[in-house]
Amino acid sequence: MASVFDVAASILDKTPSVSHMKLQKLVYYAQAWSLVWDDEPLFPEKIEAWVNGPVVPQLFAVLQGSFKADRHKLGDADPDRLGPPQKDTIDKVLEFYGHRDAQWLSDLSHGEGPWREARKGLLPNERGSREITHALMAEYYGGL
Repeated sequence: MASVFDVAASILDKTPSVSHMKLQKLVYYAQAWSLVWDDEPLFPEKIEAWVNGPVVPQLFAVLQGSFKADRHKLGDADPDRLGPPQKDTIDKVLEFYGHRDAQWLSDLSHGEGPWREARKGLLPNERGSREITHALMAEYYGGL
């Protein structure tokens, strides 16, 4: 299985001028739709429901402090670790979400069930690290 870094590298190779925040949301939507369309996750790293939306902590740690996502910080990430179905899922996600700005994507995720469910009981600006599970994503996006 590919890593979140392989997925992020694939996204950055296709849309190189992306903010860190937007990359986090695109990775999230790629994972969600892979669970629905391909019946499997794109990557094993967990996604957490942070204040500004879904975040993969490992990706955040590597890109922390950078407004623009820097492909070079992803080390040996390789989009070729993704198979044709995974690459197709990423392409479809970029086609639909790629032209949106980071705040729009953050606002969208805030209105959707998986993030809201994982944040249940937290104040709007309260830090949290609750996981947005594969089950939550598959159930919600599969119902759309």
